[in-house]
Amino acid sequence: MRLIGSNGENIGVVSTDEALKKAEAEQLDLIEISPNAVPPVAKIMDYGKFQYVESKKERDAKAKSHTTETKSLQIKIGTGEHDLALKAKKATEWLKEGHRVQMELFLSGRAKYMKEDFLKERLNRILVLIAGDYKIADGPRRGPKGLSVVLERAAKQTRHQSTNGHE
Repeated sequence: MRLIGSNGENIGVVSTDEALKKAEAEQLDLIEISPNAVPPVAKIMDYGKFQYVESKKERDAKAKSHTTETKSLQIKIGTGEHDLALKAKKATEWLKEGHRVQMELFLSGRAKYMKEDFLKERLNRILVLIAGDYKIADGPRRGPKGLSVVLERAAKQTRHQSTNGHE
């Protein structure tokens, strides 16, 4: 096995017995770092310190990672302007946090059979109220509850787009 000393120096390729004797001589542990390498890599170090460093690396990685949720907003054809503004404000907050936002135009009864252009225009009413840059990740498309569109935070240069191509 390839052996790395307690100070990080490369000792070289030695037998397992010889590596164990060197670790015992320094009153430290022999830890196998890379078992799948040819030859396997082992290091002489304190096992408690090794565990501490590994757990610290995991905590740091977990703290830096950000889970993206898909938040959902539902509007109806007759939703008033003030309510749309409030929902757009909430969607803006979610987009700034890095979440995806699913906007759903809920259709009930006769509204399900209205023309697609009219429904897209209704959905567009809230999209123009959303502040900040976003891009349409998916949609607009028909679903079981109505028309839905998925938004996500855009890259720095892109401006937001409306569903019918007009700005």
